[in-house]
Amino acid sequence: MTTPFHRGRRLRWTPELRTLVRETPPLLVEDLIMPYFVVETEDRSFRKEVASMPGQYQLSPGELEKQVEKAVDTGLTAVLLFGIPAKKDEKASGAYAEDGIVQQAVRRLKERWPRLIVITDVCLCEYMSHGHCGVLMPDGAVLNDPTLPLLAKTAVSHAAAGADMVAPSDMMDGRVAAIRAALDEGGLKELPIMSYAVKYAGAYYGPFRDAAESAPASGDRKSYQMDPGNAREALIEARADLDEGADALIVKPAGPYSDIIRLVREHVDVPLCAYQVSGEYSMIRAAGLNGWIDERAVMLESLQGLKRAGADMLITYFAEEILRQRLAR
Repeated sequence: MTTPFHRGRRLRWTPELRTLVRETPPLLVEDLIMPYFVVETEDRSFRKEVASMPGQYQLSPGELEKQVEKAVDTGLTAVLLFGIPAKKDEKASGAYAEDGIVQQAVRRLKERWPRLIVITDVCLCEYMSHGHCGVLMPDGAVLNDPTLPLLAKTAVSHAAAGADMVAPSDMMDGRVAAIRAALDEGGLKELPIMSYAVKYAGAYYGPFRDAAESAPASGDRKSYQMDPGNAREALIEARADLDEGADALIVKPAGPYSDIIRLVREHVDVPLCAYQVSGEYSMIRAAGLNGWIDERAVMLESLQGLKRAGADMLITYFAEEILRQRLAR
């Protein structure tokens, strides 16, 4: 008589059985949020590929509409907008201007697709001449409290343009409370906030800073973004944003911080979003273009891993590609 042992293969024997017992459901169209970079320019046909992010582009409002049209036709339901202004200053005035580039893009998209979920990134780095996310002192220190009114004005201006949700990404203390108060005072009590509650000062953002033209001119963002070695702090930040009025939370980056996604998921009940950031995208994309990996398989596996970790929503630069491939099958 042989010693009994576990026969796990019984439930892996056929594709149908594997599907039947799968613990994490496959990706849904509704899970995906596609980021776009929209540029303030007089060139209506402006379209420039981001060298460090093959397949991603800086787009004029007109080109953005064309790009989104293709994506909506394949099933895209949600977008996240980043703006690149024509001029920058030390007050980030382009961020909250009524005719700012994000405000223009929001109006354009909502007029064309009223049911498309348009989320706006609320930050000042793309609009500041020095590239930091807040008001800067001569010695290079980023001031927290004087930055809050600027962030609040930006969020209100996005909402007034028609945004369905605002997503503050600056990591200033108290910014969710400031934005919530400003929205409520402006008669926008129903507008949700999805905060970048847990955002690490990691090394995965380089390609994004090329795309958004938002690299700081000096110093770094370690004084306001989280230290990559910290996990318990993630819960402190998540709970703080919830207490201040956030309706959903983002963890960023995603793949290298899947343990943080799981940790946050186990302690909060609100919708949780994972942002698969530019560096994650670029590494998979570059390896795929070089034939080193099966890009489609790795792309899907990386995102399923984020859902398995506990993410409800996924911000990913692969969203368009996933939808195109899904439609083609």
